[in-house]
Amino acid sequence: MESTFDLGGGLVLRVREGDLCAYEGDCVANAANNHFWMGAGVAGALKRAGGAEIEREAAAQGPVPVGGAVLTGGGRLQARHVVHGAVMGQDLVTGEEPIRAATGACLALCRDRGLRSVAFPAFGTGVGGFPLEACARIMLGEVERFASAPGSVGEVAFVLFGAAAYRVFEEEARRRFSHPTA
Repeated sequence: MESTFDLGGGLVLRVREGDLCAYEGDCVANAANNHFWMGAGVAGALKRAGGAEIEREAAAQGPVPVGGAVLTGGGRLQARHVVHGAVMGQDLVTGEEPIRAATGACLALCRDRGLRSVAFPAFGTGVGGFPLEACARIMLGEVERFASAPGSVGEVAFVLFGAAAYRVFEEEARRRFSHPTA
């Protein structure tokens, strides 16, 4: 399942159900702790698929304040890079502001590094236990804010695990951005 939304200014939003590790684009986002240790959830899947060098490269840049982001190579992933958004500290607790800040930091870092496409998971909804509906509202709000500023990113995708997560993000995107283009 996939829905596409034209946000104007050359920015396309895609919402799809699938495997983030298989995303074919410039960058995938990792919902990280602020030390960038990659254990379980999305981080663990990215590490298994892309290699331990992703974690080593990220951890060498940490720790950062919660809400920050760092960029690494993509290892064996199809995406060339991983942007690690620090949505939680070592206590593995997250909330609205860390998710908002990390999403914005990831988008800005991708723009500043000249990356044209980035795919996100639902930040903080796994290990962090954050509600999916609130996550969709926060993250898509940051994409909307980002779309109103000049930038070079051409595609922001949400690649979500499971039909339920897809539906939540697709409904929020439809509410915010009217009707999909395809």
